[in-house]
Amino acid sequence: MADNHSGDFDVVLVGAGIMSMTLATFLKELQPHLKIEIIERLPGEAQESSAAWNNAGTGHAANCELNYTPQRPDGSVDISKALEVNVEFDMSRQFWSYLVKKGAIERADSFIHPVPHMSFVIGADRAAFLKKRHATMSAHHCYRGMEYSEDHKQIAEWAPLLMEGRDPAQVVAATHMVTGSDVNYGALTTNLLNYLRRQEGFSIQFNQDVTNLHRRTDGGWTLDVKDEKSGEKRSVGARHVFLGAGGAALTLLQKSGIPEADGFAGFPVSGIWLRSGSQEIATRHLAKVYGMAASGSPPMSVPHLDTRYVDGKRWLLFGPFAGFSTKFLKHGSMFDLPFSLRPDNLLQLLAVARDNLPLEEYLVGQVLQTKSHRFDALRDFYPKVDEKDWEFDVAGQRVQIIRKDVARTGKLEFGTEIVHSADSSIVALLGASPGASTAVWIMVHMLETCFKEQLVGQWVPKLKEMIPSYGQDLKTDAALVERVRKETAEVLGLHTV
Repeated sequence: MADNHSGDFDVVLVGAGIMSMTLATFLKELQPHLKIEIIERLPGEAQESSAAWNNAGTGHAANCELNYTPQRPDGSVDISKALEVNVEFDMSRQFWSYLVKKGAIERADSFIHPVPHMSFVIGADRAAFLKKRHATMSAHHCYRGMEYSEDHKQIAEWAPLLMEGRDPAQVVAATHMVTGSDVNYGALTTNLLNYLRRQEGFSIQFNQDVTNLHRRTDGGWTLDVKDEKSGEKRSVGARHVFLGAGGAALTLLQKSGIPEADGFAGFPVSGIWLRSGSQEIATRHLAKVYGMAASGSPPMSVPHLDTRYVDGKRWLLFGPFAGFSTKFLKHGSMFDLPFSLRPDNLLQLLAVARDNLPLEEYLVGQVLQTKSHRFDALRDFYPKVDEKDWEFDVAGQRVQIIRKDVARTGKLEFGTEIVHSADSSIVALLGASPGASTAVWIMVHMLETCFKEQLVGQWVPKLKEMIPSYGQDLKTDAALVERVRKETAEVLGLHTV
């Protein structure tokens, strides 16, 4: 259908990544007559955080990320955060299954593949922690089927590259979940866009930059938009605005002038990957293997050796190695951070700088790392690595949230947060991890927060059709978890236990 170039819309979404595309799909399924436009600064969809090589979140269900399961002072392991992420990913699986069964997405293997999830540690102390973690997690129905081993031979069967050339006397331990997956969120974004383009009342504009936002007297918004190629300017009206533009969402939120934006700041973290397209290596490693984070490191910097499916090819990826840039987007400006500073967030930023010296030291150390340091880190996972088989690639930017905190003035958050005006006419999505892997849950939460009247009044039956477990607690209902996972695994081509 033809794109609309002006006029009013029910909803305007800024940013053409997985978040905006997921929300637009939900809204079109729930209320097909809505007039929706997506505005994107870049020439195509999913070219920032959602792109396969920019995104560290690739379908994880908190099976293997050790930073989600901290050890309490009494020595026990807290799995509460892991459980939350785990069942949130189940919502994603249900929604995607609905779209595949409906024919909105033609083939599940265009974006998702079965890939086991593993945790891997070296040393007796870390092995003891992993064993305790496994005992706690495997006792819960959401982690049924998780295996644990300290046996070199068994771990080699799960992931041969981890053990080849390793000292047979070295103490290692691993957990293994065969139910894991790899998700290409760039490919999924394109799938969703192709479906949306077939719907009446939907349009998308590329090479268009939202330069400002103004509140209208009727409660809606006017967006000032500039064409990046021609320089032509236009205005777009919307009853609701969603800012899902990755790191740029903070800047646009600040321009909105809503009081709820006061005090928020952003701390950008960049990254570098090592990747290998050698099929001789890639075909011998089918797993996402996560290690333990260095002290003070951000969650996105936990080292992992991943199987990835990108552009019809199997790859291995290791990293990410963290870095620092003042850009809020990979294709952003070096002035993004300084231009985001305001009188209402400067104290918070300074407080975070004061309270996060280990993180700052970690980032400085990462920036100063040489090529040999990075390959040494890979050798901890893959002892027989041959450097000529690997290349470096720059990952996407992540902007961590800094917010007001009564006790410490400012606090650095590592999650994802929805910030909205009192009337819910404008909503911004801030933050990073777990990000894309829980996009469906985030959008459902946003619907509950910002479209509560419509949801309760008419949308719940349709939402339950799309997500059968909606309104029920997967963390406490073992039978429901088993049924949901069996059904979605069949549709998506994943493994079950």
